[in-house]
Amino acid sequence: MHNLTTQLMYHARVTPGSEALIYDGTRLSWQALNERVQEIAGGLRAEGIGPGSIVALMLKNSSAFIELLYAISHLGAVSLPVNYRLSGEEVAYIVDHAGADLVIGDTEFAPALASLQQPTVLLDEAAQADARGALRGDPVRRVHPRAGEDLFRLMYTSGTTDRPKGVTHSYDNLHYKNMDMVTALQLRACDRLCMVGPLYHVGACDLPGLAVHGMGGTLVVLRDFDPKDVVTTIADEKITGIWLAPVMTSGILALDRGTLPDLSSLKWCIAGGDRTPQSRIRDFGKVFSSARYIDAYGMTETVSGDTMMEPGREIEKIGSVGRPVSMVELEIRDDAGVALPPDVSGEICMRGPKVTRGYWNDPQRSAAAMHPDGFLRSGDVGYLDEDGFLFLTDRKKDMIISGGENIASSELERVIHMIPEVADVAVIASPDPKWGEVPLAVVVLEPDTSLDFDQLAGFCREHLAGFKCPKGLRVVDELPRNPSGKILKRVLRDQVLSDT
Repeated sequence: MHNLTTQLMYHARVTPGSEALIYDGTRLSWQALNERVQEIAGGLRAEGIGPGSIVALMLKNSSAFIELLYAISHLGAVSLPVNYRLSGEEVAYIVDHAGADLVIGDTEFAPALASLQQPTVLLDEAAQADARGALRGDPVRRVHPRAGEDLFRLMYTSGTTDRPKGVTHSYDNLHYKNMDMVTALQLRACDRLCMVGPLYHVGACDLPGLAVHGMGGTLVVLRDFDPKDVVTTIADEKITGIWLAPVMTSGILALDRGTLPDLSSLKWCIAGGDRTPQSRIRDFGKVFSSARYIDAYGMTETVSGDTMMEPGREIEKIGSVGRPVSMVELEIRDDAGVALPPDVSGEICMRGPKVTRGYWNDPQRSAAAMHPDGFLRSGDVGYLDEDGFLFLTDRKKDMIISGGENIASSELERVIHMIPEVADVAVIASPDPKWGEVPLAVVVLEPDTSLDFDQLAGFCREHLAGFKCPKGLRVVDELPRNPSGKILKRVLRDQVLSDT
């Protein structure tokens, strides 16, 4: 059996009194969590959920989210986490496309769920802390067994460049990912993971996520991100590991360091979502003196965690996202699918047992995403150095082609980040009648500063070839990002170019 509850029942039998899950002041032992999950499974069964059913979860972080992941798997059903920031129309597209049989949402999202055709169960504050408040039935003691190739989850991509696609995750995909996390992070039963990123996102849920539970460790769930709450939780709960989007890390590093509690329990922090500025890695070490900052790379299509920086190489290979984990083959390929040598940029392609078999109900895009030999086409551009460390360069679709020349927006962003007045930046392609496209810099300024185009262009010309320099400047209050920290350039283009 591959169901998630096989490990839950094991720990409930072997270490029943040990802490398994902590949320909002409630501390659940393995035995208590197991009992809850079986009663919630009974409640789901009463709603008509069984093997192969698809259950959408539009929930903020809570104890209920974790309980439902287990209960859905216990019945042999499939979970479908949904981004709660989406509009009602977007939610309807996902649950309709997926063929969801039931939608479970927090009461605060009732307006976005009101027009759905599917049956809906709403969780109030009490049910968020204990899903039995909305779903309780006769305990289901027996697991409906699932095999490794069976589907355990659908997870729709964030849609940075296109409409969301339903990524299929099998039990094998999850278990091989968990094996990699155990190996790379040396997870043990004494580990305590703080889960603060939104759990509908693959990084927040799976890096390392339930791999910690598999080893008998403890999950500490925070409903929302607040920098002060995170550092307090790390200190009070003796947290050993955490996943943070880059914008979250920045928020923590901006706190007054003189007021920080003892953070020495933290052993590692996995970064995700975007290329990490080198200054952030160095600043992290000043705040968390006992912890490693693990730059990583991954995709929803691979259950994330495909490369991770190795211990002791962080400074030597600063700017890299590490080397592939044990279950991942990674190659850099050209457009024809030919592997490229070290230090040559191309598309990052991956193969292995944790790579998805394709997109839900979308055979055309599934076929387009794979090379004939089974390597997944990531759509990301990067290169491997001589030692096999991966360096990210760009999204293929973020490449600006100006007068036949390729301009990597990330290269320009790296230079603009060096300007003291710039707090955040994204470079996008702006249509141009002569060159086809030209770079347009969209920046967020530091408080009480200013920057004009001549200053920007002059600085860039000191560091880059003239054709790579921005041909325009827009100053905005903030850049649109998804929960993992990736800038939503498609949204940004729509916002900026529609105003010009």
